[in-house]
Amino acid sequence: MQQYRVAMIPGDGIGTEVLPAARAVLDRVAAHHGFAFAYDAFDWSCERYLATGAMMPEDGLDRIRHHDAILLGAVGYPGVPDHVSLWGLLIPIRRTFRQYVNLRPITVLEGVPSPVSRARPGEVDFVVVRENSEGEYSEIGGRIHRGFPQEAAVQESVFTRAGVERILDYAFELAGRRGGRLTSATKSNGIVHTMPFWDQLVAERAADHPGVTWDQEHIDALAAKIVLDPARFDVIVGSNLFGDILSDLAAAVAGGIGIAPSANLNPEGEYPSMFEPVHGSAPDIAGQGTANPLGAIWSAAMMLDHLGRPEAGAQVMAAVREVLATSGVRTRDLGGDAGTKDFTDELLRRLP
Repeated sequence: MQQYRVAMIPGDGIGTEVLPAARAVLDRVAAHHGFAFAYDAFDWSCERYLATGAMMPEDGLDRIRHHDAILLGAVGYPGVPDHVSLWGLLIPIRRTFRQYVNLRPITVLEGVPSPVSRARPGEVDFVVVRENSEGEYSEIGGRIHRGFPQEAAVQESVFTRAGVERILDYAFELAGRRGGRLTSATKSNGIVHTMPFWDQLVAERAADHPGVTWDQEHIDALAAKIVLDPARFDVIVGSNLFGDILSDLAAAVAGGIGIAPSANLNPEGEYPSMFEPVHGSAPDIAGQGTANPLGAIWSAAMMLDHLGRPEAGAQVMAAVREVLATSGVRTRDLGGDAGTKDFTDELLRRLP
């Protein structure tokens, strides 16, 4: 029996509540399909930071380098600045393991009403492909004249040909396997260096993918069109910042970030990829047993796909769709009164 080794990082807040749900689903579906998971748990979190001054130990990345995948719960806690928690854990994992693709599926599911009237089940099904390792989220910059009236901050964006080309190739290839349509997010009418460079490379890479129809939209107009007509999109590709913003906007269109999954992929498989829900640590409801585990479970299904077990991933998502469409079991963020365990138990009942 093949066994996959997974690094489990529950993190903070509701991350410690939703990852056990994802693990239960993974174990059930793996047993049905004749493989297994072994889990190594790590207490890397803001709580650890407050106790030790570090989100993870100095050799943390070496400890998980040879795992088959990483499953992350959430990062963030009041009293620990976000830039400390993210740059102390999440971003080092993404960059050291060359997880340059952030993948965010956006689907309106039956039984999850969208706040957008034109976002209907069966019609809205697209993917945001976000560049995940450079762009606007660089480490280049700094602050000078601290505490004086002329204090200034400088933040540099970095767009390399290699970095942009590889995310574009991934997005074009994904579009070729899906509906054959790609939309590039840009702002070349206002950002005069990096975005024209991005646009140039989109046109160059499109020539190698003649089966994909593509266009480009300025980010402000694109945000409006995702709300006004979300069904028109298939694959959207954007820079680190643009992809980050668009994917959360699109998740809200699909019913809320509580159900939203994500994957941080190293497509070549040289390093482990990381899978995480995007709802954050939600400290206001942590410990109450009311968190929606769907984002973590969906992320686990994406992990199954990445590990070469698409039949298992499809079975998980079929069970998710069945629960939402027919059972009436909903967590509070979806308008119900079910707890984390209630939803998970109902889902497990739908799995063999």
